Amino acid sequence: MAPTPAPTVGRIVHYQSYGTPNGEHRSKPRAAVVTEVAASAAYLADAGDGHPFVSLCVLNPEGMFFNRDVPYAETPTPGRWSWPPRA
Repeated sequence: MAPTPAPTVGRIVHYQSYGTPNGEHRSKPRAAVVTEVAASAAYLADAGDGHPFVSLCVLNPEGMFFNRDVPYAETPTPGRWSWPPRA
């Protein structure tokens, strides 16, 4: 199995939205563009998984929003980024 690639500025990743507390809107994957990769070694240590925190431009049907210092998750997890699944 190939190693997981490192995120770089301009790459497309998934950001998992939070959804609403009462379930009116479910958590969904959203396309996001990496706008910055954390350069600090402290962020790598905090992530605990070898993946750096990233800053994202998240693309939603309602518009875009920007999110800084987003941690990685191997599987879709609200508030985290992950690699899109392979088709």
